[in-house]
Amino acid sequence: MIFAAGLGTRLKPLTNTMPKALVRVGGQPLLWHVIMKLKAAGYERIVVNVHHFAQQIIDYLQANNNFGIDIRISDETGGLLETGGGIKKALPHFDPEAPILIHNVDILSNLDLNTLPVDTPLLVVSSRPTKRYLQFDDSMRLVGWKNIETGEVKGREGHPLAFSGIHVFHPSLAPLLADWPERFPIMDFYLKSCASHVIKGVEAKDLRLMDVGKLDTLQDAEAFIEGL
Repeated sequence: MIFAAGLGTRLKPLTNTMPKALVRVGGQPLLWHVIMKLKAAGYERIVVNVHHFAQQIIDYLQANNNFGIDIRISDETGGLLETGGGIKKALPHFDPEAPILIHNVDILSNLDLNTLPVDTPLLVVSSRPTKRYLQFDDSMRLVGWKNIETGEVKGREGHPLAFSGIHVFHPSLAPLLADWPERFPIMDFYLKSCASHVIKGVEAKDLRLMDVGKLDTLQDAEAFIEGL
């Protein structure tokens, strides 16, 4: 699943007239880069959630014949559902017994998706500077979260690692979604669920990653793409 429903406020004024997913880097939309990465890794069905300028994304996919794979739309034009609500709404598009790889549309990386274990809920993390860190125990089980600027902690502290925007939602967690509202952040769900369910982190040691969510990163993203 590709998260592409966001408003892209950090990319204004570009996103005043287009969705973030269609902002171009290296001559191609961000959405193209993620679809090509998933397709190269062998993924045959992709769900894209849409909200902001949704029809532009739908038209782009149709104009490119869905890039030869099964691409489905999860329509959030009636209201943004955030990341957790987006997954909950999209579940009918997936095999209920299969794990779902989730990838933010504005994340570019050198991560080899085929190396990810998918037998348990999984968060791809790395050691890099950020304001908010996920916390893991010695077995790389998620135990909490911390905002280092405010000192706020959810759960408990452990080994701090930065979330990549790439994760695996496992079907073992799907029944828990029934207790959550229509709209909620998936990280809140993970942080609550990790007390009773094993949610693992996998540290990508040589990860090169760029969050192309701000105007000042677009120029850097051009060079980043060329170096992948």
